[in-house]
Amino acid sequence: MCGIIGIVGTAPVQDRLIESLKRLEYRGYDSAGIAGIVGGKVERRRAEGKIRALEDVLAAAPLPATVGIGHTRWATHGAPSVRNAHPHTQGRVTLVHNGIIENYAELRERLQAAGRTFESDTDTEVIAALLDSELAMGRDPVAALKATLDQLSGAYALGVLIEGEDGLVMGARRGSPLVVGHGDGEMFIGSDALAVGPFTNRVSYLDEGDFVAIGRDGAKIFDQSGRPVERAVRTVPASAALVEKGNYRHFMEKEIHDQPEGCQRTIAAYVDTLAGRTAIPGGIDFAGLDRIQIVACGTSHIAGLLGKYLIEQLADLPVDVEIASEFRYRQPALSPKALVIAMSQSGETADTLAALRYCMGKGMKSAAVVNAVESTMAREVDVVWPIHCGPEIGVASTKAFTAQVSVLTALAVAAAAARGRIDAAEEQRMVRVLLEAPRLVAESIELEDAVRGIAQEMSKARDVLYLGRGPMYPLALEGALKLKEISYIHAEGYAAGELKHGPIALVDEQTPIVILAPFDSYFEKSASNMSEVMARGGQVIFVTDPEGQKHAPSGARVVVTAPRCDPLIAPLVYSPPIQLLAYHVAVQKGADVDQPRNLAKSVTVE
Repeated sequence: MCGIIGIVGTAPVQDRLIESLKRLEYRGYDSAGIAGIVGGKVERRRAEGKIRALEDVLAAAPLPATVGIGHTRWATHGAPSVRNAHPHTQGRVTLVHNGIIENYAELRERLQAAGRTFESDTDTEVIAALLDSELAMGRDPVAALKATLDQLSGAYALGVLIEGEDGLVMGARRGSPLVVGHGDGEMFIGSDALAVGPFTNRVSYLDEGDFVAIGRDGAKIFDQSGRPVERAVRTVPASAALVEKGNYRHFMEKEIHDQPEGCQRTIAAYVDTLAGRTAIPGGIDFAGLDRIQIVACGTSHIAGLLGKYLIEQLADLPVDVEIASEFRYRQPALSPKALVIAMSQSGETADTLAALRYCMGKGMKSAAVVNAVESTMAREVDVVWPIHCGPEIGVASTKAFTAQVSVLTALAVAAAAARGRIDAAEEQRMVRVLLEAPRLVAESIELEDAVRGIAQEMSKARDVLYLGRGPMYPLALEGALKLKEISYIHAEGYAAGELKHGPIALVDEQTPIVILAPFDSYFEKSASNMSEVMARGGQVIFVTDPEGQKHAPSGARVVVTAPRCDPLIAPLVYSPPIQLLAYHVAVQKGADVDQPRNLAKSVTVE
């Protein structure tokens, strides 16, 4: 989750760029840089490491610009280094970028064939070269940016300077947030309201696909098709905690919308995008393991169940997943050749920590999938696999869940390669699929309006059933858990094949049934379950993809069409709709979404 700031001012902006980047340090980063227009030319200052290293560079070579951009980088394409630090320059274009460009290799080859050379390993420099090429064809800056964006596949937020355009900064967003700050005789863009907070409390939130050109006299905003649009100017609260909610009513809503950026950051930490391979830190020998034992609670336990499906299917490596609070009391039989993976957002969950210590006491190698890298679990295990999703404030886990699943998916691919179950070409294909996830998760979030309409009816229900097969079964458990947690409606998740073994007795005209059914090898059986439910008066909400929509039996109350995706990442793509459904039901019922009754964010007692 890199940080972006851009300023079109009337006084030198160096110190303000640095001030803003310091406010973005919470996102995590490994290099930083700024650029500005000085005497009609763009100059850059970059440094590996923390912002204080950049300050040392600026002390030796100040940047006396009144228009500039800045960036804190979390390495995705290319190792942390000055040459890979942002901003990147090609010709007249200098820009900063947050996100992953999925088709950057294809674009890079095309540009190299046309004579372009590149100084970095990043996907970002390809955007700069592409935009400079569009300018060289005679297009004005806005038209050139639109033509460039039309060629990009992936998720991005951009901040752009163009040599010769001294009073202009441009920005764009798709899958990663970007805001416009409105000042007096000056304008700003930033990753969030915190970035522009020191300079203005008046912000506009760009919609998905928007791009913008700011000058000292205001902002011109365009939608994805290039049509001029207006975005409301909002006055953000003074409280920093509230500012972090941005344009959202609740932290949970914001965190659901943070997931494309969160997935991008997580996946980038576990793949080598240049080599097209997984890159799992810690040196675990997956080929030498005879089993994996996952211990976790709540949503983390459900993420572990998804990991079981993926690892066993891809790597042919047995995986046991157990609720940590029950695990050690039954005195399980354990193998020293097994790896125990403890999963916890906080890294402090008491039951999970106790189960982890039990396994370590039996001589097992240990790993932790955690968000808090300084937590007790992270300190005690042999290997830490951070989920890199950033702070999660809402009690009901959303972005931490998808980040955990992202890590486990990368682990499954790595284990499959290490154990010889897939070849190098298949590993490269799967890495490409993983890199598509942020974009597809962003598209899935765009189903929010459809989900909001379903929530109005579901909020009146007493009971709700969630059904799924294969990896959609754990996701059905997660959907039911989310609904229970924040709306207080009784909900149950079932393997759809179990429907006839009891749950079908609950079906009547007042019971909504959510069926998760992408068009995959399980689809025909899921469609059959849908018919069984409808024959008994059940109100079916069928969540599928475009192909599944074509083949679904008629009669569903609502069909929600998620983006088409590879089965490898379907759990990630199908997570936002079920999260949004729970969220909007809770809002309809007037529940305290971020702090539901009787629950705590981190359970530190048994």
